[in-house]
Amino acid sequence: MAEQVLIQFRADKQLKQEVTEIYESLGMDLPTAFRMFMKRSVMERGLPFEVKLPEDAVTRMDGLQAFREIREILSETPEMSLDQINAEIKTIREEGRANEK
Repeated sequence: MAEQVLIQFRADKQLKQEVTEIYESLGMDLPTAFRMFMKRSVMERGLPFEVKLPEDAVTRMDGLQAFREIREILSETPEMSLDQINAEIKTIREEGRANEK
């Protein structure tokens, strides 16, 4: 048997619990599942699953630009009083009730 080493790392408690339950339902414990992951990584000579960014990924700069655009739009929106806001909400609710009938 090959010499064994201890591997330690930190993980989110909830994530660990969810993963533990999945592997237990498959009849294995967490260390066995991790050993399987490592063995498969050696066989694949990389991660044993595809890793790529989704095509619709938003970059930090895209998000910042969208924020600035929304901020600009909102800066041109006139201020409303609380009474005006409540009146608008009331109107929309009344229209919704009328459409339900």
